[in-house]
Amino acid sequence: ERALKKYNLKPRARIVAMSVVGSDPVVMLEGPIPATHAVLKKANMKLTDMDLYEVNEAFAPVPLSWAKAVGADMNKLNVNGGACALGHPLGATGAKLMTTLVHELERTNGKYGLLAICEGAGTANATIIELVSEPVPTRSKL
Repeated sequence: ERALKKYNLKPRARIVAMSVVGSDPVVMLEGPIPATHAVLKKANMKLTDMDLYEVNEAFAPVPLSWAKAVGADMNKLNVNGGACALGHPLGATGAKLMTTLVHELERTNGKYGLLAICEGAGTANATIIELVSEPVPTRSKL
C-alpha cells in the first residue's frame, strides 16, 4: 500500500483466496487439482464463477488433466497458450501466469480468475483474483 501511495498507482487486482496443498510426489503433476478444490472452498466460490483460468503447463497433459478432473470450460483455460508454446521461465512462472491472468481479465472485461500451478516434491498452489481496475479500451475505442 505504501508503494501505491508513493508512486500514485492504482491496484489492478486483489487476491480473493490462496491455497497450498501437498500431493503424491510421484504423481506430483496432479497437485493443481486439490489446490483448486481447496481455494474454491476457501473463497466460497465455484469454478463457474471464474472468467478465466491459468493452469501451468509444466508438461502438456497437466492443464488437460486438471480440466477433466474439475470440469473446467476449455474455452477459459490458458486462452493465450500454455508453457509449451510460450515458455516456462524457471523461478518466474507464477509471476508470468499471474501477469497474463490480470491482463487478459482486463482485456476481456472479466472479473475473477484462477491460477493453479504444481511445484516440486508434490506441492501445488492455487490463487483466485478479482479484477479491480478499469477495463482496457479495445482498439476500436482508442
